[in-house]
Amino acid sequence: METKTLRPAKAVPALNAASGWWLRALDGIERTTLADPAIRVLQRGIRSLPLGDVRDLLKGRPLGHPLHPVLVQVPIGCWLSAAVLDVVPGERRAVTTLTAVGLAGVAPAAIAGWVDWADQPPRQARVGLAHAASNAAAVSCYAISLAARLGGHPGKGRLWAWAGLAAVTVTGALGGHIAHREADPT
Repeated sequence: METKTLRPAKAVPALNAASGWWLRALDGIERTTLADPAIRVLQRGIRSLPLGDVRDLLKGRPLGHPLHPVLVQVPIGCWLSAAVLDVVPGERRAVTTLTAVGLAGVAPAAIAGWVDWADQPPRQARVGLAHAASNAAAVSCYAISLAARLGGHPGKGRLWAWAGLAAVTVTGALGGHIAHREADPT
């Protein structure tokens, strides 16, 4: 009996279609100027905060690269680990702990991210605002997940955690786009 295998040539068009859709969506976010007045106000406000030497620390200058990508490893790592343990019987306590530690790690990562974002040119700032919105969605999902788990509803907690992980995936892709897209100041 001969087995059929999926040829890469057939798989690539689907990947290319998804990639094309994603890049078109990012291009749309980069080009829309609807939020620009709010972005300018927020950026000015963040840049005017009297942070002193803490600003350099938050921007990662002592490291030689931004601090934000380092700090996001805590929530992402905790939540991904929690997702793995969510499918292992008897790991409810560990999953709840990882969810809580991930939530605790959000604030430092967010603060460093906002300080970096305040200096971004318009295109990156627009994507950064979408990144922040998807982060807020992820954090909300994980907060609801933690509340459900602590309230004795682990199934509901799992569902909210999976929704949170989906939001983390989107926000990570947006953040990666900001960090690795060719800089275009317009």
